[in-house]
Amino acid sequence: MDPNQQLYFDILNRIPIERIQDHPNILVAAGFWDEERYQAAKTCYTFMRKIDDLIDDYKARHKRIDEKDREKFMRKVVEWLQMIRTNRRTNPFQKELISIIQRYRIPAWPIESFARSMVYDINHDGFPTVQSFLDYSEGATVAPSSIFVHLCGISKKDGIWQDPLFDVKSASTPCALFSYLVHIIRDFQKDQLNNLSYFADDRIMANDLTRPMMKQIAEGAAVTPGFRNLMKEYYLLADDYRKQTWRVLEQISPLVEPRYHLSLLIIFNLYLMVFERMDIDRGCFTAAELNPSPREIHDRVYRTIKEFQLQSVNY
Repeated sequence: MDPNQQLYFDILNRIPIERIQDHPNILVAAGFWDEERYQAAKTCYTFMRKIDDLIDDYKARHKRIDEKDREKFMRKVVEWLQMIRTNRRTNPFQKELISIIQRYRIPAWPIESFARSMVYDINHDGFPTVQSFLDYSEGATVAPSSIFVHLCGISKKDGIWQDPLFDVKSASTPCALFSYLVHIIRDFQKDQLNNLSYFADDRIMANDLTRPMMKQIAEGAAVTPGFRNLMKEYYLLADDYRKQTWRVLEQISPLVEPRYHLSLLIIFNLYLMVFERMDIDRGCFTAAELNPSPREIHDRVYRTIKEFQLQSVNY
């Protein structure tokens, strides 16, 4: 067996997939990085999730954000953005975060863009159009994905980290949007039960649906033809970004180290696995139907490693 392939299999077998509850795709894929970069990614994502989860958890309990709490959330977003802009460090976690941003040359735009998406979350309940959702996604998913891709693409020269040799935002966008669209279809049931709506209101109306009807379907009501067509619209949009992602991965593959190229293929394949489970014509779009088991995740990563090594040999 190729020694690199054995290394990848050893890493896979050490990843506690069954114990990863939140965002397993990112943590599984980043598990193939060296420890230093993995910890950098983990710190960045921990920071971004704190404010995002704070808002989502509030909406799950209260449905809408009242004016007093809206002002409180806005202050929090402004505070953490200012902390990064001014390098103001008030606790060990913030010191580590600032150090990582500087050491790995992480640009400011993903953090600024993520902050804008959080401001949208605080001040809005859902999305009037698909375009408004895609605009929001630039901060909600393209921004954190760009940090992941940036950390995959950097290289060290004379002890100093160098920027990736490709445009990170352009490279990140298709896979981020494919993953996010798959994510909102997969998590339709969970999101609805937590008072979160990611499907555009105009498309809901165009398919003879209402928000209360969407929640009733999440609670177990029969899937209507209009709901099935709505899922099909988002499925086809995801498929467009899936095709774009393949092209991007081929273009940047010579510009990243092999194990980081592999990690990009892994995260894409894990979302692709969910995409392939979607049965637009007969599915019920439940969490049980669309979420793979830890064993299925393990097997898909194993297969990705096998195919990756085969492609490497053919090159």
